[in-house]
Amino acid sequence: QVQLQESGPGLVKPSQTLSLTCTVSGGSITTVYYYWNWIRQPPGKELEWMGAITYVGSTYYSPYLKRRTSISRDKSKNQFTLQLNSVTPEDTAGYYCAGASALKTPSWVREYGTWGQGTQVTVSS
Repeated sequence: QVQLQESGPGLVKPSQTLSLTCTVSGGSITTVYYYWNWIRQPPGKELEWMGAITYVGSTYYSPYLKRRTSISRDKSKNQFTLQLNSVTPEDTAGYYCAGASALKTPSWVREYGTWGQGTQVTVSS
């Protein structure tokens, strides 16, 4: 059974870079036709898809976050990483990594994919 676990700092200062890592166990991030997503949920708001990296390392980003977002992977560690640059307090959210067999909406991924437990990130000075 695939399991995902997010890790990273819970507090980031404005203008800094947020870096989160998702460690995958019970499966491989190179599993064919699988997509590894980063999704966030700000307080009181809906789920927001940020981007994904595929089983071959291709990346897809939300057009709203593309300029500030980078997703990479480390196959040797079975991990994929999110970097979000120039953060502001509006980036305060629960951040989740999730694996799914298709590149779909967060709602679809929530129903058909596998999620980590999430990690809360606060942007504040």
